[in-house]
Amino acid sequence: MNPIELEWQHLKEDEIAGQMFEDELDLAYAIMDGVDARGQRNGHSVERFRFKHG
Repeated sequence: MNPIELEWQHLKEDEIAGQMFEDELDLAYAIMDGVDARGQRNGHSVERFRFKHG
């Protein structure tokens, strides 16, 4: 597994497992919160960015 696949596996198992989401937006927010929580626990900085449209 490459590093992002391993991180995604931990995110699914540790941060969002067992949760139900009303829609994709709720899932997206849960993922962002999970990434933030994992970063804080492991002493990593987390930076968000937006992709350009077009």
